[in-house]
Amino acid sequence: MPIITLTTDFGLLDGYVAAMKGVIAGLAPQAVMIDITHQIPPQDIAEAAYVLQTVLPCFPPDTVHLVVVDPGVGSARRPLAAAVGPCFLVGPDNGVFTYVLPAGQPAACVHLDNPAYWRPQVSRTFHGRDLFAPVAAHLANGVPLAALGTRLDDPVRFPVQPPGRRADGSLHGQIIHVDRFGNAISNIPGAWLAGQLWSVQIAGQQINGPSASYADVRPGHLLALISSDATLEVAMRDGSAAQRLGVVAGEPVRVFLREA
Repeated sequence: MPIITLTTDFGLLDGYVAAMKGVIAGLAPQAVMIDITHQIPPQDIAEAAYVLQTVLPCFPPDTVHLVVVDPGVGSARRPLAAAVGPCFLVGPDNGVFTYVLPAGQPAACVHLDNPAYWRPQVSRTFHGRDLFAPVAAHLANGVPLAALGTRLDDPVRFPVQPPGRRADGSLHGQIIHVDRFGNAISNIPGAWLAGQLWSVQIAGQQINGPSASYADVRPGHLLALISSDATLEVAMRDGSAAQRLGVVAGEPVRVFLREA
C-alpha cells in the first residue's frame, strides 16, 4: 500500500487537515496516510524543512511526502512536485524542501501546472486541499511525475549557513531547531566531535561535553550531547535548555576541544 505523509502548519483546531485527507481518500483509498506534524508554527518554512529532513530517511521507497506550509498561497509562487531518490515531494516551491533538495544534487522537479490532476475548483487560499492533496494522491496511484507538469530546474532554496572550522581548531554553527522539550539542536555534525572532549559556548554559557544521555547530569543542569539526528545538542535535565538560555533557531554555537 502506498504511503502519503502530511506535514502542515494547520494545527488541529480546524478542519483543514481533515479536508485534505478526505480528498486523498477519495482518489487513493488504498493509501496509508501518516501525520508527521500539523504543529509547525504558522508560516515557519524553515521549521517545516528541518522536520521533513529528519523523518524522510525513516520511510520506505515510493512514499509521497506532502508538505503545506504556504504563506504565499494564491500568489505567483509555484506549486511543485519532485522525486528525490526513492521518494516523492509535493508542496509549495518556497524553500520548504531546501534540506532535501540540496543544491548540486540531482532531483527531478516539475511545476504543477496540469489542472487535470487538481480538483475541478481551486481556491486561491487552500491549495493544500485543492491542488497538493490530489497531486499526492495521483502520485500514490502511480501517475508519472512528468505527467503532472512541466520540468522545473530552479526550485527555491532559502539561504543555509553551514557549520565550519576556524583556524584555531574550533567549530562554529548555529541552532536550527528547538524541540518541544526545549532541547536546542545545532547543525554541527556529531561526527566532527567523535572520540574527543569538547566544550560548547552558547548564549554566554560554557558547557562541557560530551554527555552520553540526559541522565548524566543532575536535574536542572545543562548538558551537551549528540542528538538522535547525529548533531550537537544542548539540553537541560528535566527542563528546557532553550528557555534557560533564551535561545531560538539561529543562535550561534561554538565548540572548542579541551583536555581531559
